[in-house]
Amino acid sequence: MADAKPLAGKTLIMSGGSRGIGLAIALLAAKDGANVTLIAKTDTPNPKLPGTIHTAAAEIEEAGGQVLAFVGDVRSDESVAEAVKQTVEKFGGIDLVVNNASAIDLSPTDSISMKKYDLMQDINARGSFLLSKTSIPALRESAKAGRNPHILTLSPPLNLNPKWAGSSLGYTIAKYGMSLTTLGLAEELKGDGIGVNSLWPRTTIATAAVKNLLGGDSMVAASRTPDIYADAAYAVLTSDPKANTGNFYIDDEVLAANGVTDLDKYRVVPGDGELQLDLFLDK
Repeated sequence: MADAKPLAGKTLIMSGGSRGIGLAIALLAAKDGANVTLIAKTDTPNPKLPGTIHTAAAEIEEAGGQVLAFVGDVRSDESVAEAVKQTVEKFGGIDLVVNNASAIDLSPTDSISMKKYDLMQDINARGSFLLSKTSIPALRESAKAGRNPHILTLSPPLNLNPKWAGSSLGYTIAKYGMSLTTLGLAEELKGDGIGVNSLWPRTTIATAAVKNLLGGDSMVAASRTPDIYADAAYAVLTSDPKANTGNFYIDDEVLAANGVTDLDKYRVVPGDGELQLDLFLDK
């Protein structure tokens, strides 16, 4: 009989996770009895952004997981190294890495500030590379112990349709940098038994970023909830890493492959209204 709680006792380290998609993924792991480390900067409440690392930690513990709430910056080598060190010391290792933290600005090239460009590069591309790189020794130990380690990065397929780079070049470079990390590490680590994949949603997801930066309440109404992304992430993280690596998964395709085809429960607004296709996906 299959393990009813495949992530029980496993350790997940995640960038971000104070709210939204990252928190939804962490809560699913916690319900299995996983250990969760969050590396996040949100230490105090922000009126525009619900939740802090502390409220997230409380939810994770209530769901059944143990948590290390590490107030840190995924852009900092020292901060990430310390988070990984404390995670290994507290929980005995690392089995799962989720690169969730991401900054977004869709401004065209002539109007985006280089400060915002640098922020996206540092959090999205460099941050994913850094957390993955720093976790590799622990992931290799996990593989040796037969604990099915994974790196999962929340980034899109590498779609070279010029439309995407041409509409928001700075953001596209940053997100594709995350995806190139998946492509490269999957090849680099394929002999280690570590699964390395990316996951992206078919539609926009109802998060604070979508509401505040991409279109307000109307965009939220045309979106799905973070639960669909979390359920798909869970399916990837509980799969065989040797058989599932180097993929650029789409959330509803992952669920369909696992027998879930009725997606109505994931709609923010029930009904048959048209959903908003997410960035980097062609119709």
